[in-house]
Amino acid sequence: MLIERPPFLYRALFPKGYWRIPQEGKKVVYLTFDDGPIPEMTPWVLDILDKYKIKATFFCVGDNVRKYPEVYQQVLDKGHRVGNHTHNHIQGIRTRTKNYIKNTELAARYIKSDLFRPPHGHMRIRQYFPLRKKYRIILWDVVTRDYSKYMTPELVFENVRKYTRSGSIIVFHDSLKAEQNIRGALERSIEWLIAQGYTFEMIP
Repeated sequence: MLIERPPFLYRALFPKGYWRIPQEGKKVVYLTFDDGPIPEMTPWVLDILDKYKIKATFFCVGDNVRKYPEVYQQVLDKGHRVGNHTHNHIQGIRTRTKNYIKNTELAARYIKSDLFRPPHGHMRIRQYFPLRKKYRIILWDVVTRDYSKYMTPELVFENVRKYTRSGSIIVFHDSLKAEQNIRGALERSIEWLIAQGYTFEMIP
């Protein structure tokens, strides 16, 4: 559970980060997708979202946008939101603050957005405060762990079923590492959420 839903003390490290966005009187969730865009996975995710008429938020790696601009444009053309996920998917706690900020700024040349999500959910406090001046820091309430080789589609779906609540920001990955699990769990998760009465929105 410490991974699937970050504990309160961890959330307190980033007090103005967005972990969950509840709306009074509404059962709403926010689907987000990290690490794309890539031609092998992102178009498939877009087709699934189209099938259910869902809009989502994609946190993109700048270098992937550079390499696959046509796939990135598909995300925009279909009306989804995008956010900055650094240029090279670097971890803040393993990167000097100056280099981390510079890498994020490089991604911003390709990704025009006021949203930022740190890869792996990790960054130094000294990185957080300057980034917060320019971006809204979007974290999550539920991470499906679809990227893990130790997971199965059934376990990914169980994470959605077990931890989702109204206002949850849910993380999937449109990446090769997550391919087997997301192909087996995304549509099933969406259908379960619909059956539970949830509606889907982009990060506002």
